[in-house]
Amino acid sequence: MPTPRPLMAEPAPDGRLETLLLDPTRLRVAAALQAAGEVESSYVRDRVGLTDSALSEQVRVLAEAKLVDTRRERIGVARRLWLRLTPHGRQRLAVQADTLRRIVNLDS
Repeated sequence: MPTPRPLMAEPAPDGRLETLLLDPTRLRVAAALQAAGEVESSYVRDRVGLTDSALSEQVRVLAEAKLVDTRRERIGVARRLWLRLTPHGRQRLAVQADTLRRIVNLDS
């Protein structure tokens, strides 16, 4: 009987997976931004189902990687945080989705 191979022992097709987007929460944040364009952070928070602090941490990581741009705006006493995928972030998300589809279809 052959020895079972460990999961992900071989590189993904083209080795093009974005490590940061392997986290399901970050992937959901990026996907919400792709569909929405530039949006106020509460839209993503509600769509993905995160607390403000959890979203803030995910956005910080994605922004440091240049996958997400942020813009702060003051409206009266309220402060709004606007989010959008960068062109690089859109490209990396598209590659990620394509690579994940190829991985899933390997066994089909």
